Amino acid sequence: MKAIASHTVGLLLISILIASAINAEESKFRKQFIESYRANNVQALSVIIRQNKDTISAEVDGLINEAMSSEKNYLERMGILDIANAMAAMNVHWNNGDEKLLKKVETLQREEAQKEKKRTEELERVKEVEKVPGNFVMASRREEMAAKGLSPVIYPHWIHRSFFRCKVCHEKIFIMKRGANDISYGKIQEGKLCGTCHNGTISFSAVAEENCGRCHIFGKPEAKPLVDMSYYNHDKFKEIASRTGGKWNSENLTNGKLPLDRLGFINWIEMDNKKAFNPRDALDNDTDTSGIRETSIFFETSSTFMKGVLFSHKIHSTWVRCTLCHPNPFKPEVGQNKVKMIEMKDGKSCGKCHGKVAFTYSDCLRCHNQTKENLSEGVLINHVEAAPPQAQ
Repeated sequence: MKAIASHTVGLLLISILIASAINAEESKFRKQFIESYRANNVQALSVIIRQNKDTISAEVDGLINEAMSSEKNYLERMGILDIANAMAAMNVHWNNGDEKLLKKVETLQREEAQKEKKRTEELERVKEVEKVPGNFVMASRREEMAAKGLSPVIYPHWIHRSFFRCKVCHEKIFIMKRGANDISYGKIQEGKLCGTCHNGTISFSAVAEENCGRCHIFGKPEAKPLVDMSYYNHDKFKEIASRTGGKWNSENLTNGKLPLDRLGFINWIEMDNKKAFNPRDALDNDTDTSGIRETSIFFETSSTFMKGVLFSHKIHSTWVRCTLCHPNPFKPEVGQNKVKMIEMKDGKSCGKCHGKVAFTYSDCLRCHNQTKENLSEGVLINHVEAAPPQAQ
């Protein structure tokens, strides 16, 4: 029995060694092939292909498996499949090899190219939706929705902002970070997240089957009014405002049109100044007492050509709760926050909102328009750090 066991173990070890040797040979072959292929050395390729004709099939399959790994992105996948294609094609040409292997690779290349085309086309459609500040496409549960015949959801931030201040939703109902809320049909049924308002009372019921198409609308022609503000209808907005507990005074709009900034998006400060609307700032069960802060802070700038920034607490606290900004990303003490434009693109300081749900920080003069000499009495000043002394 021991002899049989020893013999079995011996055979197993031999099999492992042979497999390792084959893999080593394949790796050596692949390396030589890739080097010659990239150098366009046809003579070397013809020799390599002929010498390794017995391992090519396994090597191509190995390349295919590597390429189709979920860890590979499109460019990596197509790069590996290109090598597999060349190897299989040369095997057919010089060794009269199996054409089925080549066709297998070509089929995968076509399929992957088609998938990528579809993916990039969808990305363009997403960009079109999300170019409006705050708008976004909810696609994290794409497969689950597709199985039910539903398109991803479009969240039209500008429409919600027309009837509710930001503080209504953030952050008591929604964490203001994309992907952090795990929105699901079950939670909405429980009256959470979207279901807080979309309950058939404040707004249409999000769980009524006949309303599915009102949200699951991405990629459909009906989505156009959610992303194109030229579809604005003042009668419709007045009716919604009345139903949701706010006010919509379209008669205060110049020529009945929404005030737009120079980038073509709604200027919400101008909307407030014109008293064109009065969005709801709390739900009935809200106990927030932070109120409106009147203080202003002047941020000096080290730039020699750019004016400073006058930050209005009144404007910001009209829209958001103090806790959205304090203590993170801003410490509440004046002078403790070093704001850098370059960091805003990473969502730091003002970039937590601006460039995402509020006007972009790249519209420089929207903020950099104040000089220290023209400040009103009582304005707090956030001084620029003094430059280190230069060596004499």
